[in-house]
Amino acid sequence: MSAMTRGLGAARVAVALLAASALAVTFDQALHIGEGAANWFSYFTNLSNLFGFAVLLVGGLALLTGRGPIGDAWRGAAAVYLAVTGVVYWTLLAGQERGDVIVWANIVMHAVMPVVALADWLAGPPARPIRWVRGLPWLAFPLVYLAYSLLRGPFAHWYPYDFLDPRQPGGYRHVTTWTLVVTAVFVFFMSLIVGLGNRLARLRPAPSRSW
Repeated sequence: MSAMTRGLGAARVAVALLAASALAVTFDQALHIGEGAANWFSYFTNLSNLFGFAVLLVGGLALLTGRGPIGDAWRGAAAVYLAVTGVVYWTLLAGQERGDVIVWANIVMHAVMPVVALADWLAGPPARPIRWVRGLPWLAFPLVYLAYSLLRGPFAHWYPYDFLDPRQPGGYRHVTTWTLVVTAVFVFFMSLIVGLGNRLARLRPAPSRSW
């Protein structure tokens, strides 16, 4: 095992543990302020970071133990979800946090993890180019999350984000508009992740032949 491989594996595990710490303190805070576990698990930010944590941890341990690398589909999906998490937060939600927000955890989940997921994908592109349609399944989770949020909202009397809340001015027209916008952002980042990964995969030197 090369030093570079060990370093990459250790870096993945370290960032995964940092994400786990941020998730743990925000979960604990949600319980103590009465928000509850159900609402905490209803934030896309928390779900995307949980997914990213798992991908980085499994991928890092695989490198450190010499096992086969984690599948490119998992890494690509994590990169898409976390990239959108970061973009949506910094363009729509930044500055609207509650006064009791845990600043370092907020930065880890909305800045560090999105950057690391993208960097990890670019530093280790797919072993071979993947077709654009292979990225479409990555959109299933955001669509299921959208349906869950809209169906749960009326019963819980709570929505994770204002742009999903039909009680806001504009009602369901407002929700539909922003849903289409965010869906377009997911499609864009899915296409970007696939395209960049394919370009870098083609630039990889061909394996040497042994005679």
